[in-house]
Amino acid sequence: MTIKPDTAQNKLNSIVTSPNDHRQYRHIVLDNALRVLLVEDKAATQAAASMTVSVGHFDDPISRPGMAHFLEHMLFLGTDKFPDSGEYHQFINQHGGSNNAWTGTEQTNFFYSIDADHFEESLDRFSQFFIAPKFDLELVDRERHAIDSEYSLKLKDDIRRVYQVQKESVNPGHPFSKFSVGNLQTLAGNEAEVRQELLDFYQSKYSANIMTLCLVSPLSLDAQAEYAEHFFSTINNRNVKASYPDTPYLDDNAKLKHINIAPVKDQKRLNISFELPCIEPFYQRKPLTFISHLLGNESPGSLLSYLKEQGLANNLSAGGGVNGYNFKDYSISIQLTEKGLQQIDSIIECTFEYIQLIRTSGIESWRYDERASLLSTAFKYQEQIKILDLASHLSINMQHYEVEDIVFGDYRMDGLDADEALALLAMFVPSNMRTQLVSREVSTNQQAKWYFTPYSIEEIPETKIALWQQAEPRKELSLPTKNPFIVSDPQSRIESSKSDVPVVVAEDEGYRIWHRKDDEFNVPKGHLYLSLDSENASPTPKHAALTRLYVEMVLDYLTESTYQAEVAGLNYNIYPHQGGITLHLTGFTGNQETLLALVIDKARERNFTQDRFKLIKKQLLRSWTNVAQAKPIAQLFSSLTVTLQKRSYEPAKMAEMLEDVTLDELHDHVSAFYEKIYVEGLVYGDWLVSETQQLAKRLKLVLSLVTKPSSESSRELINLTDRGTLMRELSVEHQDSAIIVYYQSNETTAHNIGLFSLLNHTMSSTFFHELRTEKQLGYMVGTGYLPLNRHPGMIFYIQSPTTGPRKLLEAIDEFIADFNYAVMQITKEQWEATKLGLINQILEKDANLKSRSQRYWVCLGNRDYDFKQRERVVEEIKQFTRADLIKFIVSNMRSKHSDRLVMFNAGEQHNQLEPMPTAQVITDLKGFKHNADKFEF
Repeated sequence: MTIKPDTAQNKLNSIVTSPNDHRQYRHIVLDNALRVLLVEDKAATQAAASMTVSVGHFDDPISRPGMAHFLEHMLFLGTDKFPDSGEYHQFINQHGGSNNAWTGTEQTNFFYSIDADHFEESLDRFSQFFIAPKFDLELVDRERHAIDSEYSLKLKDDIRRVYQVQKESVNPGHPFSKFSVGNLQTLAGNEAEVRQELLDFYQSKYSANIMTLCLVSPLSLDAQAEYAEHFFSTINNRNVKASYPDTPYLDDNAKLKHINIAPVKDQKRLNISFELPCIEPFYQRKPLTFISHLLGNESPGSLLSYLKEQGLANNLSAGGGVNGYNFKDYSISIQLTEKGLQQIDSIIECTFEYIQLIRTSGIESWRYDERASLLSTAFKYQEQIKILDLASHLSINMQHYEVEDIVFGDYRMDGLDADEALALLAMFVPSNMRTQLVSREVSTNQQAKWYFTPYSIEEIPETKIALWQQAEPRKELSLPTKNPFIVSDPQSRIESSKSDVPVVVAEDEGYRIWHRKDDEFNVPKGHLYLSLDSENASPTPKHAALTRLYVEMVLDYLTESTYQAEVAGLNYNIYPHQGGITLHLTGFTGNQETLLALVIDKARERNFTQDRFKLIKKQLLRSWTNVAQAKPIAQLFSSLTVTLQKRSYEPAKMAEMLEDVTLDELHDHVSAFYEKIYVEGLVYGDWLVSETQQLAKRLKLVLSLVTKPSSESSRELINLTDRGTLMRELSVEHQDSAIIVYYQSNETTAHNIGLFSLLNHTMSSTFFHELRTEKQLGYMVGTGYLPLNRHPGMIFYIQSPTTGPRKLLEAIDEFIADFNYAVMQITKEQWEATKLGLINQILEKDANLKSRSQRYWVCLGNRDYDFKQRERVVEEIKQFTRADLIKFIVSNMRSKHSDRLVMFNAGEQHNQLEPMPTAQVITDLKGFKHNADKFEF
């Protein structure tokens, strides 16, 4: 066995890692030039692998748009060694893992996770994708239909629609202009000929020397090195070199253009973009990150702050945009108000004034060092992520960074090079600008290919260019001051926890606070959750709409005063739920209490202005109205919870209730909301018991000033027991049909949670393979374990461009009816392996402080006060036999008259198909929910 060591640094430990990272890393290069990163994680119970191939849609033949994407799909469907097209997916799923892939502009990424005990077998299967894929002739037509379903799924997706206009508006000789997804039209032709083209593309493009592999597992680095050599060294090295054309992203015909685009959803967005060179050479100093840090600032005096004061904009982000081998399309994206839509030129002028302010006064070392310090602290206390995400992320980083920076590269900021930053800023000028306006109000004169987006392109007049080039900053604009929330060198306390799980440290009438000091992840961070329950939060659609509006108003009101805290790594979110609202604070503990006090004070002030009220209300109404333009399956998922939870309401209904609401009504609602409140809190992380108890005292004092104590709000769920099949049809403007079939448990016991979880785990890969891969019913196909208000449940879902809802329901019923036979054919060993795979998923170790805090918070929401429900469920799963599963399916799911809820829509192209079978149809949702029996907790 020949393995070259880390040739870039010529020493094993050259990879820069965080002091908080317990993992071991090694970079090797195999004889076939495949670069491999090995990661040893002794604490992991799972293993993961990711392969990134330096081939993407930029490589598609001109005559075959979508070929790289098509190849990605076909590689999953059998190899010479493992010819069964569904075997890989089933193997990964059976052993507690997951897998996926994506095709980008210049790379394709394949990744999966699995129980560590089965890593060797999985690598044998995975490696064969890149050694001997089968490209079965019989699957060519089937999989190009899958590609077409994926394309069809996004026909009304505004991101794809706008993206396609962007492709048509750049230099047509640049590979970015290619249609990337593919469909039946671009992949048409004789199956044998298409297969041969696919094979030729694979053999000419896929090569070991442009692949990067990352393995993560609890195995030793030496053992993983042997696996890498054994399974991946026979990948062919064809010495491929990237051969993209040396042609500019924008030619003369594409420059200085204004583009109008009409979206499906109601939105108003202005993009100001600049063509820059490839940014990869700048990664060590990240000058664009620094520039974006200043441009995207939201503090008083910032560009966004000024535009909001003038009533022109609601939001701004800087630094987005596509990039590639020879370009970066740098974008400043501004969400406009109706007034802003009428004053585009003024907004552009103001933007150039702020850019000029940065150019003349902003390129200072202390400003750069602030941003660099934040990244340095984030790296020092880098929190672990799931190993699947880690493997994927690092295999991609290997394509972009030097070996030493594979882990550190995203955080590296070596110092300000003022000349470099100013040279880039010199490209942020009107003569290098393009603008894009996305709004339903624009006039258009042509339609984009593939996604049929209405748009128009016009020249930006030279007079405007000349005016904007002379922009001088107005007095209202200013650069941010020093950030008071930045803690230069935060330290975690080493005090150990006195309990294995959170315990109640403060409790009185109307509130209860739980706490646990972290002693495992050792980062100076904390997670603080506060749930405020109020009976006035959502008893009616109007109450729910007002509560949501209150949350949006508070978030808007807080933006400027908390922006610097967020930049410093102190984040917060406020969100409504069935019983009230929840506040979640995260970040470094040094200033968390300061931020909490600020948030609570601002929330109590309720000093909302009429202007902001009108703007935020319009924004919220637009958001709810736009739900009707979401893809069918997303609308069905949203309506499923609305149908079953008493205090959940359709967005359209809440919008109707909100339409005529006044600011006084909102203030009255907030007062009523706080009349009686119950508070449940969790503090987890680098917080001591004494600190949490002091916090509880302050909270109690604040609450006593504004509220009376209350009991926890009830959550009610519709009881489907003895109701048979209930149906609810949605009217959705989309060419696809979709369906969700939901089965509900009438008990919340660990036994039933385990049973429904195991049922989903056992069925999911087979359902996906049979209905998506074999029957080609659609791209969005699957099953899911879905608990609602603590009650276990299971769903089957499909969105289909080819098949109406009746046939989809028949296919699901047929699958369920036949699944007993599949269970009977499972061997005892396979059954035990399936159960073990699920058990390992349930007991998967928390990756970081965030995932553990989320688990604790969910436990409290489920009233799992000893935090041991996972273990109780696992003990139940261990006892289940195949006979138990079969008995449950026969008793509860096999009959078409089983208790269940079927949500569906008929696609525009399926209206003439046979209607759904007769059943109890929910037409009056309000009446149904009012009269139905309910579970309460």
